[in-house]
Amino acid sequence: QVYVVFSEELQCWCRALVESVRQQVDGCQLGCFLVDYAKYCSVASENIRVLAGAFAKIPYRAKKCRLHCTKPLTLRIDYCENTAKIGPAKRWDTAAIQHFRKLLE
Repeated sequence: QVYVVFSEELQCWCRALVESVRQQVDGCQLGCFLVDYAKYCSVASENIRVLAGAFAKIPYRAKKCRLHCTKPLTLRIDYCENTAKIGPAKRWDTAAIQHFRKLLE
C-alpha cells in the first residue's frame, strides 16, 4: 500500500512504500521508498499518513528495477593458499550497492 510521508531531506510530503519498521526508544522509524523520487529514506512514525483515494491511482514516476543478466560477485580470499578469486555471490554487498548508486548520481 502507498502512503504519504514527510521527507526531511526534500522538505515535502511524498508518496512512499513502507519497506521496513524499526522500533526505537523514541518511537518507530519506517524505511520507505519514495515512488516519485526513487530515493530511500527513514521517516518517524508520526510523519506518515494514509493516501487519499484519487492520488493513489496516479502512476509512480520511479520504478524499482533490476539489471538484466547481471549477477552479484564477491571476492573470496583463501588465507591458507594466499590467493584471492572473484566468484558468484547470493547477494550484492553493501560497497557494490553504494558504488552503483554513486555512478547513477
